[in-house]
Amino acid sequence: MVSEESTLLVATAHEAIYDRFAPHKKRWIVCLVSFVALLPMFVKAAFLPSIPQIAKDLDLTHAVVSLTFSLSILASAVGSLVWAAYSSFYGRRSIYLLGMPFVCVGSCGVALSTSLQSLLFWQFLQTFGCAGALSLGTGVIGDIYELRERGTVIGAFFGVTLFGYAVAPFVGGLATQYWSWRNLHYCLGAWGLLEMLLVYLSFPETSHPGTLGIDKVARRRWIHITWVNPLSSLWLLRSPNLFAVMFAATLVLISSYVLLLQMAYTVGIRYGITNDAIIGACLFPNGLGSFTGSLVAGRLSDIVVRKWQEKRRGVWCPEDRLRATWIGGLIMVPLSIGASGLITTYIEGSIGLALNILCLYVNGVGVDSVLSPISSYNVDVVHSRSAEAAAAHMASRWLVISAVTALVIPSIERIGVAWTNIIMAILAVIGQGIIYLTIRYGDRMRASVDVGFSTMENN
Repeated sequence: MVSEESTLLVATAHEAIYDRFAPHKKRWIVCLVSFVALLPMFVKAAFLPSIPQIAKDLDLTHAVVSLTFSLSILASAVGSLVWAAYSSFYGRRSIYLLGMPFVCVGSCGVALSTSLQSLLFWQFLQTFGCAGALSLGTGVIGDIYELRERGTVIGAFFGVTLFGYAVAPFVGGLATQYWSWRNLHYCLGAWGLLEMLLVYLSFPETSHPGTLGIDKVARRRWIHITWVNPLSSLWLLRSPNLFAVMFAATLVLISSYVLLLQMAYTVGIRYGITNDAIIGACLFPNGLGSFTGSLVAGRLSDIVVRKWQEKRRGVWCPEDRLRATWIGGLIMVPLSIGASGLITTYIEGSIGLALNILCLYVNGVGVDSVLSPISSYNVDVVHSRSAEAAAAHMASRWLVISAVTALVIPSIERIGVAWTNIIMAILAVIGQGIIYLTIRYGDRMRASVDVGFSTMENN
């Protein structure tokens, strides 16, 4: 029989896990994993404004080059699953160090590409290498911060990393216009090398003691290589809760990718923008909006969790965190993308361009007002496998987005930008409806399929 005293001792021991690192050390860890997670943002977003120049250099059409962007999203899906699964066995630090050489080699390969085939191969390798940064970073924060602080820190983490989406398109456009898109990728390779050095010198292992797979190996070799099924993380999605929030986040995030792709292909042409640097600068508001949305929504989700826990007299319900998504998912995202399509179609001149830029900002705020609480929710409900839950979530949505983004330009050519965007807005509203159902029936959904959900005592 467990007494009240023994329960208190267990709770105290669990809380002590989060005191292993001093506050200043925690802040440095978060800064470092955020810096690492900036790189994949640049790898993806800096590529968009360089599509016209790459198409010209390699004698390809814009639509064909845009397929490489879709392939990079696919590589993100595969890479995030692989790195997260192995991080649960070997630890966060080892996997960070293992992935970075892929980034360095892949970046140099992209810079040296002379054909579509070589571009596809090396960009896949480059994106694969840095694909684990977001899921590993989320897992690291779950390792070192307790439940009531986690949302704010994860919001800050996503805010800083998604700031890359604000800066990367401009940097990519500037490099393409006045320097070289090839030199840009050489710089990305050097960035990966710098990250590897910083992680090696100053990043500790953050996984909770005794939880790694390698800790349970009785006879360990000096170099111990073990096969870990990278698809095992996806098995978490058999939970209706985790699948529902993943699908909802995907429907919301699609709108952001559609707007980013349209800027170079549709909006730039509509308003006579031919300078790649200016096209990249026009994407800045979306990243700035993502930065704002993540910071606000992360803190708001913590406030919501505390408020509802007090309202229930200490009872914790994980789905309460999802209540912080309403304004972004139901209002900002569908209105911004729908309005952008109509503005591009019917409003000319500088007014139309300015309104499109405003839509990009609002969309960024809205999308990350949804993604940040969902990311924290994934860590909350399966804390012991937080990196894998984040990877399964990200990989699944990237697989869907890679297919959808390949259809964006053909859709615009067939039915127009207005109808394409209206369809995306409807999908975003459907996504928020799924979140509503998860909030209302979350306890029943968790009871139907238990994938090892966390409780208040082990979270």
